[in-house]
Amino acid sequence: MPQNSLKSSPTYCVVEHNGTTVSFIVEPKLVKNLNLRIRPDGTVHVSANPDNYSLEAIQRYVVSRMDYILKELRRIEQINQTASSQLKYVSGETVRIFGRGQRLKVSVSPEESVHSDGVFIFLNVKDKDDVQQKKNLLEKYLNLLRFEAFSEAVIAVYPKFRKYDVPMPTIRIRDMNTRWGSCQPKRGIITLNSRLLAAPKSCIEYVVTHELCHFLYPNHSRDFYNFIQILMPDWKERKKVLERI
Repeated sequence: MPQNSLKSSPTYCVVEHNGTTVSFIVEPKLVKNLNLRIRPDGTVHVSANPDNYSLEAIQRYVVSRMDYILKELRRIEQINQTASSQLKYVSGETVRIFGRGQRLKVSVSPEESVHSDGVFIFLNVKDKDDVQQKKNLLEKYLNLLRFEAFSEAVIAVYPKFRKYDVPMPTIRIRDMNTRWGSCQPKRGIITLNSRLLAAPKSCIEYVVTHELCHFLYPNHSRDFYNFIQILMPDWKERKKVLERI
């Protein structure tokens, strides 16, 4: 059996190539060749015979297919894109922020503005029929909330990593349908899904912790999960809340 041989159960792995990180699941199967497939939910799976391939060999294989994987993941995101464009931007619609639904109230006003009292989001616009105007105004407001909330989460979590010489990360925000977050440890970057705004702040802190743990453990090994358990003992409960969103 090869060194670093596979387990009899699925193994979660992460590889990094040219600053890009991809996670995948290795499924031990009695197959002749390595088989890679990307499911509609964006998860990457590799089937391999444990008697023929080491984990290191499989990681090299995934790196060799990186261009194809990234192309497919982008295609899936485009197909499944369901961001705030689903909104019609009319009164009564619900926008989920920090785990709670807030109702939209649209009013005509000579001065454009957006504010929230925690129950309602008041969207004041010059023309109630101008959908693009309403979308731009609301997105600007939500983007500000995202930046503030995600920055606060990093500031809250980072002190736990400082003593391990993990650099203070740079935050990037983008729409993602397949992951809540990703990281580029060599560049000191974590990317957070814009949809995390819908999650409770405790869940945002969990995702930040998860990604920062990858700066020290670039896979989903037992050591990785032991480490996250030490830093955030209730991470499983936070993850369950996140999965329900």
